[in-house]
Amino acid sequence: GLHPPHPGPAAAGEEVVRGIAVEKFDIVKKWGINTYKCTKQLISERFGRGSRTVDLELETQIELLRETKRKYECVLQLARALTSHFYSLVQTQHALGDAFSDLSQKSPELQEEFGYNAETQKLLCKNGETLLGAVNFFVSSINTLVNKTMEDTLMTVKQYETARLEYDAYRTDLEELSLGPRDAGTLCRL
Repeated sequence: GLHPPHPGPAAAGEEVVRGIAVEKFDIVKKWGINTYKCTKQLISERFGRGSRTVDLELETQIELLRETKRKYECVLQLARALTSHFYSLVQTQHALGDAFSDLSQKSPELQEEFGYNAETQKLLCKNGETLLGAVNFFVSSINTLVNKTMEDTLMTVKQYETARLEYDAYRTDLEELSLGPRDAGTLCRL
């Protein structure tokens, strides 16, 4: 009777489940507190009551990146329009070349002139397709720059903004606690 009975497998399983539940509850609790502090900080910044940590050089670079991205988006839009219009032009030249070839076979008196025009249109079409390939490569490269490279950088900026907001929230909380009375609860939170 000196030794307590060993817990059975069911009791050990309950302890593991309870431990996991407590751990998940702590995670949710920390997330909730962090979210509350960050939301409070964001609202106070928006209403001009909260202070905000600012790196002027970084903020300038971020704004320059956003402005550059807008300019490149405009270039991308124009390049896509150029590609579309130029593709139509090349298709029209191809159709004209075929029409002149057909006319040169059906009109013996103008065969030489229609043949010359057909060859000219086919040559323009061939060179136009080469240029169209180069413009498509340009559009693809600008698209990658704008929608991948710059977008990834702006996602990093968003993560930076989130980290800055969290830092400011905890900094503000620490400043408020430092100004308040120094009782046991405040010292523990500090």
